[in-house]
Amino acid sequence: KSGNKIFIIQSIDRKMDFEDIARAKDLDFDELLTEIEGIVNSGTKLDISYYLKEFMDEDKIEDIYLYFKEDAESDSLDAAIEELGADYTEEEIRLVRIKFICEQGN
Repeated sequence: KSGNKIFIIQSIDRKMDFEDIARAKDLDFDELLTEIEGIVNSGTKLDISYYLKEFMDEDKIEDIYLYFKEDAESDSLDAAIEELGADYTEEEIRLVRIKFICEQGN
């Protein structure tokens, strides 16, 4: 399992596509996000901006980021999904939350 973590960290450092990282470790996208969340929650900072820029609209990234920065009472995913509504997918919210945690600390 820690081998996965090291591979994921190195792959993100090399700016690999998340789908390729997931495929290489035989994970689905959701499992990969869970692994990445575990990595950043344990204090490792990852720069996933390169992936967000490819995958998401800049305005959406900003809206979700601002939610976590200004409105969120916690970094709760469920609260964010409820607050942000149907315009944003759970995946998008999780990705931006990872970026937020890395940049703003836990």
